[in-house]
Amino acid sequence: MLIRIRKAWETRGLEPTPEDDYWNRRNFLKAAGLGGLAFGATMLSGFHAPVVGNSPSKPYPAQRNAKYKLDRQLTDEEVATSYNNFYEFAFDKRRPKRLAQRMVTSPWNVKIGGLVERPVTLDVDDLIHRFPLEERLYRFRCVEAWAMAVPWTGFPLKKLLEYVKPSSDAKFVRFVTFLNRQWGPGFSDTGYPWPYHEGLTIEEATNDLTLLVTGLYGKPLPKQNGAPVRVIVPWKYGFKSIKSIVEIQVLKERPKTFWNTVIPHEYDFQANVNPKVPHPRWSQAQETLIGSGERVPTQLYNGYQDSVAGLYK
Repeated sequence: MLIRIRKAWETRGLEPTPEDDYWNRRNFLKAAGLGGLAFGATMLSGFHAPVVGNSPSKPYPAQRNAKYKLDRQLTDEEVATSYNNFYEFAFDKRRPKRLAQRMVTSPWNVKIGGLVERPVTLDVDDLIHRFPLEERLYRFRCVEAWAMAVPWTGFPLKKLLEYVKPSSDAKFVRFVTFLNRQWGPGFSDTGYPWPYHEGLTIEEATNDLTLLVTGLYGKPLPKQNGAPVRVIVPWKYGFKSIKSIVEIQVLKERPKTFWNTVIPHEYDFQANVNPKVPHPRWSQAQETLIGSGERVPTQLYNGYQDSVAGLYK
């Protein structure tokens, strides 16, 4: 919650605009073509999708999709937002929560291009208010053999891809995160191919499980968890679910990916959760639930076999 303390020099008669009025006014300005440079660029790119689904003033919490259930308790919010891999900021899991606060996540644009009929650049507000948000309870599995269960808020990535209309040659989707050395101390390590980049096949990207995420625990996505927009691919190890996206490219050839480039014998492109395929340095047969410390058997495809096994026949 942001508490605004009035400065001594401010006029008391000028009260803040109510939130509902702000969003109504913003939507009006956008409709009139006066919504700022980002929206102007969007219109020039040909984006005219209708605004549907979410309340403009209150996108969170979104309605929970009852289809997605868990076999375990939700991870405590404080745990899930304090134990994060985000190497742009730090190589341990505790400091990213503090260091990521230097990010500036508004305004934030995402460019979608490549082999598409309608290339477009959208700001995060456009994404939130133009595609209906929903909350889904997903298991999250790290390649390091720890796991969480969290409520993500977002929409299927396939909805965005359906709008930009990939060409018949489209085979892969590449994602790129930010590169700002003033924000991220980790960028000083030049042994890594920054910025972070990942990829999926077009079939994986358009699977209904693959979410473009903007929220967590009924609130906007915290910076250390990948604000303001990230991907979640729940049947794959967590490094495939790239954070803080600035670009999405639709390609014909398979793109290089960050960890597969750095350590190819340990991190393959596919990276599906599989208890029978060990990491070269540890077993993947079990996982530790962060928070409780309970160890449970790893499930093939992280428990989403019914939805994704057909992709790999």
